[in-house]
Formats: sequence, structure tokens, C-alpha cells
Amino acid sequence: MSRRIHLLPETLTHRIAAGEVVERPASIVKELMENALDAGATEITIELEQGGCGLIRISDNGSGISAEDVPLAFARHATSKIAEFDDLYRVRSFGFRGEALASIASISRTELVTRTPEALAGIRIIVEAGKMIERAEAGCPVGTTVTVSRIFDSVPVRKKFLKSENTERSYCLDVITRLALANPEVRVRVLAKGRELFSYPATPRLAERIAIVLGQRDSQRMRPIEGATAGLKVYGFASQPDLTCATTKQIYTFVNRRHVKDYLLNHAVMTAYRRVIEPRRYPAAVLYIDLDPADVDVNVHPAKLEVRFRQPRIVYEAVVEALSLMLRGLAQPPSIEHSHGPSGALEESPMLREEYTSRVSEALRRYSLASGSRKLMYGKGHEPGTGMQSAVSPEMGLQARTAWPPSRTRKSEGDPAAPDLFEPAPPRNLSRPVFTDLDCIGSLWETYLIFPSPEGMILVDQHAAHERVLFEKIKGGAERGKQAVQGLLIPEVLSLSKADFERISDLIPLLEEAGVEAEPFGGDSVVVKALPALLAHLEAGALAKDLISEFSERERALSLAEKRDRIYAFLACRGAVKAGHHLTREEVGQLCRDLDSTPFAATCPHGRPVYVLYPQREIERMFKRR
Repeated sequence: MSRRIHLLPETLTHRIAAGEVVERPASIVKELMENALDAGATEITIELEQGGCGLIRISDNGSGISAEDVPLAFARHATSKIAEFDDLYRVRSFGFRGEALASIASISRTELVTRTPEALAGIRIIVEAGKMIERAEAGCPVGTTVTVSRIFDSVPVRKKFLKSENTERSYCLDVITRLALANPEVRVRVLAKGRELFSYPATPRLAERIAIVLGQRDSQRMRPIEGATAGLKVYGFASQPDLTCATTKQIYTFVNRRHVKDYLLNHAVMTAYRRVIEPRRYPAAVLYIDLDPADVDVNVHPAKLEVRFRQPRIVYEAVVEALSLMLRGLAQPPSIEHSHGPSGALEESPMLREEYTSRVSEALRRYSLASGSRKLMYGKGHEPGTGMQSAVSPEMGLQARTAWPPSRTRKSEGDPAAPDLFEPAPPRNLSRPVFTDLDCIGSLWETYLIFPSPEGMILVDQHAAHERVLFEKIKGGAERGKQAVQGLLIPEVLSLSKADFERISDLIPLLEEAGVEAEPFGGDSVVVKALPALLAHLEAGALAKDLISEFSERERALSLAEKRDRIYAFLACRGAVKAGHHLTREEVGQLCRDLDSTPFAATCPHGRPVYVLYPQREIERMFKRR
């Protein structure tokens, strides 16, 4: 390869640029729907073939494109939205860079048919791999129809990275859901495989659109929020504390009707809910923020999924205040007034005020450091309390290891007075401990069971241990085809969003193997009729929704066998005894018997250790007995 500097061919630069805008079929759906909304459409119809991988057709009744402007619509950096640089900071439209159609056409076959109200006839144009191959007059209604096919045929490497039909369709439905929530006044229809998947009728009331999109049951447990300050308006709906989710998936945030994924906004939502929901659970919220376009930069991400606020502290505090007012209204009679500061957080004590200030400062610090593709999202980092905690402080020189039996020791170099540190033991063919031969003498923090043994002290994580036991029982029952199930006295009917219904429909056969009996129940509802007998104490509706969230975020590309194991692990985790739960002596005894009869009992299904050993030799060395 020549090392001389040279200009890349135009076709190659177009395809490289398209890669930033068109990641998958869902990206095409997003860009074309936003173009339709910018054109003033009140009706949008989306047709998907093969989950959007085969064909995407989007029709609208907007203002259309004039015949002389149609060729320019496919030119890069051609737009009607901005004219000078300063317009970038006053933009109110969704698409404004003039990249969408050009990028889409460079990696597909794109056909556009459009007519303006003033024109007697429309125009039809076909562009394939960035080259116009046909242009002619056509009879058509007012508006625009764009048909995209042969997606990624010109870049087969990108095509290899597409997922299954159902997975790509779920991505498309996610995009449609977000845009439907942002524009309740627009009717949205979705067709797939020759049938109508769903239709969202136009409505002037935001609450009606939320109920249709997210499901009637969840919407009934959401309350309106409203707030305004310094030219900024916050409104929408958020869940009561009794409605929580396993992930942040149900937090939808919109800035000037543009859906964004913003760390600052998610952090503000969680700050408001900090003291009213349990740790590692998340609320549902549809949050709208309207402010002067000059106060927000929407041009910081190729797909415009991220924004930057000129005054992030004001935005943060406005969101917290609006949510806090709603939550206080649920907790206290309306006649009781509470004093609150500009943050909207209750002024319960100076300590709480200091904690709130600290959280705001930390959020703003991380917000200022995160930019572009490195922007942080809430819930993605380390969460306190999720890992194994050492029973002895690190400065004491004792490090817990999962190796069994005790490992060899060594002196730290350069400091003869330093305490001994463990060195991983070489693999040895020794049996694991027999817990029924040991006596549990208590627990630490009602989380770690303590067992003295001839080799030293063993700590058992009760949640990890019970999780492994349940996992093996559920998996064994599925493999034998003899899963013990417990029918629900009153079957649980779940009203789901379209995308969630598609996801759980694909998982129903695997859920039945695990002992969860579920089936479609008309429209976008699913009825749960039974749970595994081991998990009969769980709430079926919350379990099913958490499972959907888990798979929608992380598990789309897994093989069938991997999906089975993830389902078993998920169910075992939800059913296992939690940290902080007091176990009776009889329960500890049963857990020990189960552990001894369970294969692979050294770790839980997620890979965390079930038990660790503190060797007697090292404990005695700490007390200078050796």
C-alpha cells in the first residue's frame, strides 16, 4: 500500500460518512420519520419487510418537495433548515445537516415520490449506491413516500453485522415509539409482513398517547409533572414509587421534542427518586424539556442523540424540582406545605441539603467531562454494593481468594516489614468443602455466612449460593422436561408497548421451558398463567417486565442456548434470598444441603464467588502467631 497522501474517492467518503448516520435499519426509520415531521405531516405510515433489513417504506402527508429541489435533496450538505453558521444554535427542526437522504442513498436503493400542494403532478426519483438512475413525473397524493431497499448491498461488510429479523424490527419499533411519544398530534401506523402491527391515533392529550404507547396499566400508575424556571419548562409523566423497572429503559427524555440519551437528565431523575425507591431499581418517566434553542446545542452527535446545555445546573435543578413536587404530593396531603429550596428537594436537614449539593456537583462534573461518544449514561458504571465485600480491610494485608485450599504466600518486595500477601494457588485436584460437615456460627451483615473449618474461615455469600442452587434446579427441570410449576390463582395480564410485546413473544417458548407459562392475550397484551414452583413467591407482572428490560438492553444477539442460560440465571437471581435477609438455622441447613448436592457450586451463574477462604495460617500470621 502506498504511503503517499491522496484524496479518497467521493463514493468512498460518502459511504464512510453514511456509517455515522446509518448504523442499522432503525437509523433509516429515525431519519425519514424526522424528515416527515419537519414537513408538517399529521399522518405517517411505516412499512417494514424482514424487520427493516429487506425494505423500509415511509409515507407522510406533509408539504412535499418541489420538483426542482428533489435532486438537491440527495446532495450532501444540502438543506432548507439552515442558511448560516449561527442558525445551528437556533435550530428547531429535527434534521438540518443535509446528510440523511444522501447517506441513506449511498448504501441502498432509494426511491422518493413526492408532490407539493401547488403541483399538478408529483415527481419520482431513484438513487442507488449514491447515483441517480431514474427521474420522472408521477401521479401521487400530496406528501412524500420514501422506499429504501437493498440496504447495505454496496457495503456488504456492514450487512454482516445486522442481527436477526426480530432484533432489527425491535430496534425500529423502539425508534417509532420514541417519536410517537414526542408527537402525540401525529397519527402513526406500522405495517409488517402484510399486516398492521399497530396504529397510534392522533390525540391532543399527551396522557392518551402515553397510555397507548406504554400500556394502560403502567400509565395508570404515572402522575403528571410540571415545572418552569428561567425560560425553561419541564412537563410530562412519571411513575409512582410502587412502579419500578430493572433498567433505565423506561426513562424517556425529550429536549424540544427531540429524544436524547443524556446522563445529566437521567441523573436528575434518579436524584429525585433517591429516597423513595429501592436501590438498583429505576422509575418510569416520560420527561419533556422545552427551552430556547440557543440554550442547547443539538449538533454534538452524528445521530443527534446527545445534546449539550448552556446552563446544565438550571436544567438539572428544574427536573429534580418538578419530580420532587409530584412525589411529595403523593406522600403528603395537599393542604400540607413543605419548604423547599431551589432544587425542589425537601429541606429535611443540613445533612440532606449537603448530600443533594454534592450529587449535583458530581453530576455536573461528570457532565462536563463527558463529550461525544464518551458521554456517560446513568446506571452503566459501578454500583455500590454489587460486588463481593472483603470481611477484612485491605490495609491488614489479607485478600480473599476463591482458590481452595489455602494458597501459598510471599513477602512484598522492598519492604521486609510488610505483611504477607496471598499468591494465587496453582490448580490442584482437591475436593471442595462439604458444608453439611461444617457448623455455621453466624453471619456478617446478614449477607455472608461464617463457617470455621480445619483450613481456616469460610465466608459464604448467601445470595450467590442460593442463586446457584436455583439456577441448577431450573436448568435441570428444563432439560428433563419436568419443570415443577405453580399456577397463579389470578393470571397476570400485562399491557405492553409494541416493541416489548415483540420481544417477549420471541421468548415465550424459552420461558415455558423454564416454567413460566405465558401467551398472547389479544392486541399487545400477554397473560402470565404460572411460574416455576421455586419462584411462586414472586410477583409475576414485575418479573416479566424486568425480564423484557434485561433482554432488550443486553441479550439481543445471543444464541438460543445462551438465551436459555440467561433466562435461567435471571429467574434464579430474582428468586434467590437477598443480601440483608436473616436466615434461620433451618434455612441455613437446607442451603448447605443444596450446595453439597449442586454441581459447579464455587460461583453463581454470573461468575461471582459463592464462598471464599481465609486460611488459618494467614489469620494467625496477622496476629503475630507465626
